Amino acid sequence: MMKLGAMSISLAVKDIHKSKAFYETLGFSVFAGEIEKNYLILKNGNALVGLFQGMFENNILTFNPGWDENANTLEEFDDVRAIQKHLKANHIN
Repeated sequence: MMKLGAMSISLAVKDIHKSKAFYETLGFSVFAGEIEKNYLILKNGNALVGLFQGMFENNILTFNPGWDENANTLEEFDDVRAIQKHLKANHIN
């Protein structure tokens, strides 16, 4: 089993204030980021959602090798280069 690290989704939002309010109604709270700089990371249990206004066009699924969902360093994790080799070996582009 590959140890990919914490998974999060980064959402390209039109209005970070409205998006923050929406996710707070679902039980998320601000974990990191700066709303003044148009980005926030929200957390609900192990679930992480990034809100990014005006930074990129599409939503992004992210794995964070070496971190858990609390941004703590993991003792064991798979290096991103090992993950890339695994994908190439299995003909996944």
